[in-house]
Amino acid sequence: MPPPARLLHAAKAVFRRLTPPAPAPDPPRSETPRSQTSRSQTSWSRTPPGGGGETGAWSSPGRDGASATEDVDVAALGEVDISYAPDMDGDPDAGEVVWTWVPYEEHDGRGKDRPILVVASETAGSLLGVMLTSKPHHGADYVAVGPGGWDVDRRPSWAVLDRVVRIWPDGMRREGASLDERQFERVAARLRQRYGWR
Repeated sequence: MPPPARLLHAAKAVFRRLTPPAPAPDPPRSETPRSQTSRSQTSWSRTPPGGGGETGAWSSPGRDGASATEDVDVAALGEVDISYAPDMDGDPDAGEVVWTWVPYEEHDGRGKDRPILVVASETAGSLLGVMLTSKPHHGADYVAVGPGGWDVDRRPSWAVLDRVVRIWPDGMRREGASLDERQFERVAARLRQRYGWR
């Protein structure tokens, strides 16, 4: 290599060592239409790739702190009044499906951003809900609720009854849709039967 070429090559190598790496690109934003954007989503603009799954390095509402989603000991709840009162105003209400971080049952720090059907409110401002899954299930632990606006692919969903979670308005990433009242009442009836709720 001629001397000028060697000098240029060496200069480029030094420049590469001194130049900080380019910042990683922002993760993709939610595909929620602007008309459905909630206050919570506005303050949490970064969402998991594809709108679901593990968030990896990106923060997700409901994952940490005072607004973290948590499992509920149903036996310690006492009386729970299930109600149907959806109001697509940016705050979670009974009858709505909202997206939030849910820890895996192993509680090993991992979890998933997933849809939750809100079924009741609590006096402290928190809400009780059950998860929805798009994987077909049968048996006493599941209720088919059909497709809805919470799933961009409009896949049928099932409510998972054997795990109740507590969510907080500040821990909600976004509202997904409201469940049809007839379908909601099917879930509510099974919850009343299972847990003795009203």
